Amino acid sequence: MLSFKELTKQYGDFYALDHFQSELGSGIYALLGPNGAGKSTLMNILVGLTAPTSGEIRFHGQNTEKLGEEFRARIGYMPQYPGFYPDFTAMELMRYMADMKCIPRKTRDQRCRELLDAVNLTEQRDRKIRTFSGGMRQRLGLAQALLNDPEILVLDEPTAGLDPKERVRFRNMVRRLSEQMTVIFCTHIVSDIETIAKEVILIHHGKLIQQGTIPELVAGMQGKVWEVEPEPNELEALLDQYSRSSLVSRNMQTAIRIVHDTQPHPKAHLCEPVLEDVYLYRFGDDTV
Repeated sequence: MLSFKELTKQYGDFYALDHFQSELGSGIYALLGPNGAGKSTLMNILVGLTAPTSGEIRFHGQNTEKLGEEFRARIGYMPQYPGFYPDFTAMELMRYMADMKCIPRKTRDQRCRELLDAVNLTEQRDRKIRTFSGGMRQRLGLAQALLNDPEILVLDEPTAGLDPKERVRFRNMVRRLSEQMTVIFCTHIVSDIETIAKEVILIHHGKLIQQGTIPELVAGMQGKVWEVEPEPNELEALLDQYSRSSLVSRNMQTAIRIVHDTQPHPKAHLCEPVLEDVYLYRFGDDTV
């Protein structure tokens, strides 16, 4: 069990993290919120890159600051922009990171090869990293994060810059790993986590807004999601009026999907909510 207790990070009068509280077990936990919501601050505190102003993190009931290196050794971390030496090969980078994580030399190379194979980089292991595509770099970032066989895997915006095919491949790899550890998948992209997350943690302005399974979050949106097929001269006005909206195609016609507490238009009808509607409802104008 990983617990965040009143975790706060303050810079003067600004709260990057504001008395954040949550409890996590095994499986994938999606930390979802707009840019600047406090996601990366939370991750940086968890992995030890910055210290909280107040509050604590507990792992199996023990304060992680007191556990120190013992706790950090149980974490695998993939930052948003992994900074790899471009003239290293993938195998050289893995060996280097293995030495940094004190992986025994007698098992190091085997472990590196196993992980490169797991992320489909076996054939590229002797190529220079500067020749890698964005997706290959992200997969290499995942491989190095797994070197120490972590109990907690932290992924900070791991699909940033990936094309749709690479995003799907990455999500599938993370799903396979999640049965063995706690995975914190930090993102502002709903589609990255809507099929794999055990629970979603919504964070905004450094505060926990809501936490639950996707069915639980979506169920709370019943009666708040509408669709309307406006007249051509109404389209722009509705989009301007309702910032929590998106365009959809219905029967070769353009419709507007609006997230609102009451009926936004006489012709609007209720429809089934999805996780994206939760995001629009909770984060409002920060999503546009």
